[in-house]
Amino acid sequence: MPGPSNSKLAIISGLIIQRRFALAVVVTFLVAGLAVWAMAPSQADDRRPLGLMTTLPIYWGEAAGMDELIAGTAEPHWARGALEREYELIPLDSLSGADGLARLDGTRQGGIKHLLLAQPRALSGAENVALDDWVRGGGRLLLFADPMLTSHSQFSIGDRRRPQDVIFLSPILSRWGLSLQFDEDQGMGERVEMLGDTALPVDLAGRFTIAETAPEAAAKCELLASGIAADCVIGAGRALIIADAALLDQESPGASRENTLKALTIRVFSAR
Repeated sequence: MPGPSNSKLAIISGLIIQRRFALAVVVTFLVAGLAVWAMAPSQADDRRPLGLMTTLPIYWGEAAGMDELIAGTAEPHWARGALEREYELIPLDSLSGADGLARLDGTRQGGIKHLLLAQPRALSGAENVALDDWVRGGGRLLLFADPMLTSHSQFSIGDRRRPQDVIFLSPILSRWGLSLQFDEDQGMGERVEMLGDTALPVDLAGRFTIAETAPEAAAKCELLASGIAADCVIGAGRALIIADAALLDQESPGASRENTLKALTIRVFSAR
């Protein structure tokens, strides 16, 4: 039986070379991809970790269900992108127990130092204790506590997916020497209040007044913008508390809001 001709051998050799070349290209891309993947964590670690607990659709977007979350069709919140330029967001469901602040203490060397509570749900007794201990131990907190949330939601009142319309944080605020008041006769509509050089948009905002603290729970709060905000030194830590959350309105993105959010985080998270 005659062997293959030279032309057939040439074709077979060419195919083998092409396949080897294609395989080499694939391997090269795989190696490059693995290298990028391996580098990604160290790049992300350059950002400071920031714990986030909120009923606002900042992290996941306002999704109607898991299918919408998985599909990625939920409208992204502008604040998430703004925060993730500087911080590695760590979403929290609880502040106490193994999944709370104790868990975060082990995620980074030295523990997490920064926390954002944006219109959170009512805290349990254990969570109030954990939060107080964490701040007094040196934690830095930015808290938006709106007594009458004006942000639009696609979910009706009573739906658990709806953001917290009225804040319930009296126990922890009282411990820090603050009482949250709300004037029902104030006019509706967004306006700007000044926190030093920072223009803060507010709508149906609350106001803080100073209350007494227990001797073992010393805290020193300074009221800002006629009481709409309070800057508190609590033990070795600090909390900047805003009695409004209109700044975080998902339907009002823009550079001015991003700049204001950045200014607030710098004010409370920067060491001094």
